[in-house]
Amino acid sequence: MQKALHFASEQGLPWIALGLGSNVLVKDGGFPGVVVRLGKGLDRLEMKGATAIVGAGLPTPLLARRTAEAGFAGVERFIGIPGTVGGGVYMNAGCHGAEFAEIVTEVTVVDGAGKIKSLARRQISYKYRSSNLGDAIVLETKLALAEEPPVKLKELQARLLRWRKAGTPFDQPCAGSTFKNPSGTKTAGMLIDEAGLKGYRAGQVQVSPMHANYIVNTGTATAADVLKVIDQVRKTVAKKTGIELELEIKVIGV
Repeated sequence: MQKALHFASEQGLPWIALGLGSNVLVKDGGFPGVVVRLGKGLDRLEMKGATAIVGAGLPTPLLARRTAEAGFAGVERFIGIPGTVGGGVYMNAGCHGAEFAEIVTEVTVVDGAGKIKSLARRQISYKYRSSNLGDAIVLETKLALAEEPPVKLKELQARLLRWRKAGTPFDQPCAGSTFKNPSGTKTAGMLIDEAGLKGYRAGQVQVSPMHANYIVNTGTATAADVLKVIDQVRKTVAKKTGIELELEIKVIGV
C-alpha cells in the first residue's frame, strides 16, 4: 500500500482504493490514475477473546459468517453487505439496523503520504454512511464483539438472506443502494416508489421493481445511462416530495 501511494505521489497521479467495488459507479472513461486493490494479503481475521482483528480486504459477508460460526455476535447482520471490511469501516456501512460505528474500537490507516497510524474510536467521527477518515485508506480494524450461540446467529443470518433475496435484486448488475435514506420515517425506496418511479425504465436501465432504491443494468447500459436515470429520479422525487435525495453510491472517473 505504501509503495503504491509513493508511486502515485512521485508520478503526480490521483489514486483511489477499491475493495470489491460495491457501491461504486465508474464512469465510462475510467479512472485516470492509480487504483489500489485491497484483497488477499489484507484479509486476515484473528480473534483475541471477543475482539476481532480484521484486515480491510476481507469480504464483509465472510466476516459475518466466520464470526457467527465461532459464536461471536456483532457483525452477523452484515451478511448481506457485499463489500470489504475496509470500505465498510470507511463509509460506516450497515444493514438490518446495525452499522460498523457501533462495534469499531480501533482503525489502522495509511494516509496519502504513505504514513501508517492507528486511530482510536474516539478519534473517528461517524455519521450515517460516512466518516471523517478523509484521504486515508483503512488497512485493519478492531471490532468489539460478544459471545452468542452459533446456532442462534446462523438462524438469524438465514432469515436475513431469505429477506434479501426476496426483496432486493441481489443477482442483477447494480451498485447497491443508490441513495442514502433521508431523515424521517420514509426511506429513499419509499419516496421513489411514491413518486411513481418503481419499475421505471430508460433503455436498458431500470429502477428495480423489487426495491426502488436499486437501479439495475438489464443489458448493456453504460455508466452515463445510469447517471441519467439517477438524475431523473432525484429531480422527480424533489419535485413531488420536496426532498433532495443524496447519493450513497460513489461515482468515480471521467
